[in-house]
Amino acid sequence: MIRTARVERSEGFVVRTATVADVEIVAHHRVAMFRDMGRTTPDVVEPLRAATMAALREMLPRGEYVGWLASPAGEPARIVSGAGAQLRRVLPFPTRTAHIDLALGAEAIVLNVYTEPEYRRRGAARVVMEAVLAWARDARIDRLVLHAAPDGRHLYESLGFVGTNEMRWQGE
Repeated sequence: MIRTARVERSEGFVVRTATVADVEIVAHHRVAMFRDMGRTTPDVVEPLRAATMAALREMLPRGEYVGWLASPAGEPARIVSGAGAQLRRVLPFPTRTAHIDLALGAEAIVLNVYTEPEYRRRGAARVVMEAVLAWARDARIDRLVLHAAPDGRHLYESLGFVGTNEMRWQGE
């Protein structure tokens, strides 16, 4: 399913949904995000970029990955920030909101949240994350998760994300 790009204006930025034509910029954001966190090495950069682009070419049309890109108002070709969500189905689980309820398994993980250095602390990441949250509400996502880098934790907490009991097995 191919989506038309929805455009929203906020705080001096224009946010639109990503399309297959945007896989190169999304891959750039993913590589840069891991580089900035110290989680990659030069020998992994190109394979990561290529594999990300290949996966996105499959996932975007199927609606498995949804992305948002921000540009400064008046400069639509200059993408300065982005975020994405990968849909995944999980088994039903009880939720903890105002009361215990049953979630039927629609979950998404927020990925690729990245802002070019010269646009950090100017609201770009917030507007793309607000687009993610609006989409999650509209899509009736039961649970939205993310893995926060230390620099992003304050933003996510201000948007209502809380720490959980999640642990991760890293392999042998």
